[in-house]
Amino acid sequence: MILILDFGSQYTQLIARRIREANVYCEIHPYNIPREKIDRLQPKGIILSGSPASVYQENAPQVEEELFDLHVPFLGICYGMGIINQAAGGEVARSDRREYGPAELQVDHDTDLFYGFPKSDPVRVWMSHGDKITSLPEGWRIIAHSANSPIAAFTNPERRLFGVQFHPEVAHTPRGKEILENFLFRISNCEATWTMSRFVETAVNKVKSQVGDRRVLCALSGGVDSSVAATLIHRAIGDRVVCIFVNNGLLRQGEVEDVLHVGRRFGDGFHYVDASKRFLSTLQGVEDPEEKRRRIGHAFIEVFEEEAKKLGEFTFLAQGTLYPDVIESTSFVGPSATIKTHHNVGGIPSNMPFILMEPLRELFKDEVRRLGQELGLPMEMIQRHPFPGPGLAIRILGEITEGLLQILRKADAIVMHEIRAAGLYDKVWQSFAVLLPIRSVGVKGDERSYENVIALRVVDSQDGMTADWVPLAPELLGKISNRIINEVRGVGRVVYDISSKPPATIEWE
Repeated sequence: MILILDFGSQYTQLIARRIREANVYCEIHPYNIPREKIDRLQPKGIILSGSPASVYQENAPQVEEELFDLHVPFLGICYGMGIINQAAGGEVARSDRREYGPAELQVDHDTDLFYGFPKSDPVRVWMSHGDKITSLPEGWRIIAHSANSPIAAFTNPERRLFGVQFHPEVAHTPRGKEILENFLFRISNCEATWTMSRFVETAVNKVKSQVGDRRVLCALSGGVDSSVAATLIHRAIGDRVVCIFVNNGLLRQGEVEDVLHVGRRFGDGFHYVDASKRFLSTLQGVEDPEEKRRRIGHAFIEVFEEEAKKLGEFTFLAQGTLYPDVIESTSFVGPSATIKTHHNVGGIPSNMPFILMEPLRELFKDEVRRLGQELGLPMEMIQRHPFPGPGLAIRILGEITEGLLQILRKADAIVMHEIRAAGLYDKVWQSFAVLLPIRSVGVKGDERSYENVIALRVVDSQDGMTADWVPLAPELLGKISNRIINEVRGVGRVVYDISSKPPATIEWE
């Protein structure tokens, strides 16, 4: 495996994506991960990410010097390059000219990191930095330069230390994948063994070993993640996993019926609980999104505890937590780095009476879909758009009421119907409606109206870590807007969200 140390870069997750695409397993950990944990991970190579900080700043994130005692290859990207250089005695300073955007890289040594790159032709790369390397330790070598960065890439060949000023992980560096693969295969001697069939074999054995002869309670929402997790665990331990679908009253129109259909594949090991009134009661008067997530998470655990007592003894609670959930809920460089507490990660009480089981915790969304195919799940289930654990509670901004839920359900159903009718459902990552906590003046039937506002959100993404808004045809936008305003009582205006992630998130809360 490859260990990625995160210093807070917006591109860190892209590094992991590129490595996984090369069929090599990797994990992202905070830059200050304890040395003994690194030793347990036994990485074949270590990558240091970029950062919004500068290495010479006071309180800039740093690594322990002992890190470089590890006899594995290191690759520093941007800020990570400065960390490697500074730790060895080199110098980093503010650049006379900041560099954000494309640059032409001239390769000086076409070996190791740049194997297969002709020195005669410049390589297009993406820069995003305000610092520069001003001096290298003795014996180190410059292996690439650009007009603004005389030391755009370096190496200590004896120690297998490498640094690049640019970002090979982004799509704007067209040959960045080759650079990373050179680090993986030529320098770190990794093997391309990270495949879904291999993962299934490993994960099934891991579940068997973890569970033994005990039983697992599995939270099944009917979405892709929980359905794949339940199927994987069922393959490992059979009827010793019991799936529970809790109707929290925050589901989309027709969702309960869809999940009950999914649950049939688990036979007698599937149980349905209608706890909608309980959840709405616990959310009464709550407006803060983090508090919503916390209360929903706690209520779920309470329901599972009560149901478990009826169904026998359970040691584990399984859920479909994914790697992006973990990453976005974890602060690697301080409290401000936490994007949001995910329902599966931060909403669970510390005194829960179950051992948490998360067999998909290492996977990105697109990998879960491939895993679902490997497990034989039908495509209509695998291709379902993501739906958050807190459900419509975080798509209604502000307090939740049954009346507002009914408005949002009807509007969202129209959105989904028209997206499907336009042949876009399988072509976009996610599409949904959001009910805003404002009302707007309008005219209906020659009379003044003062009604709610719906925001339409349609995005495209590969794994949910980054996303772009989809430029829907004006005719389709107009049709969706007209239907919502005419068919959903209480809505007088529809707006379209054209924000990408980052800086925005996909969900509004």
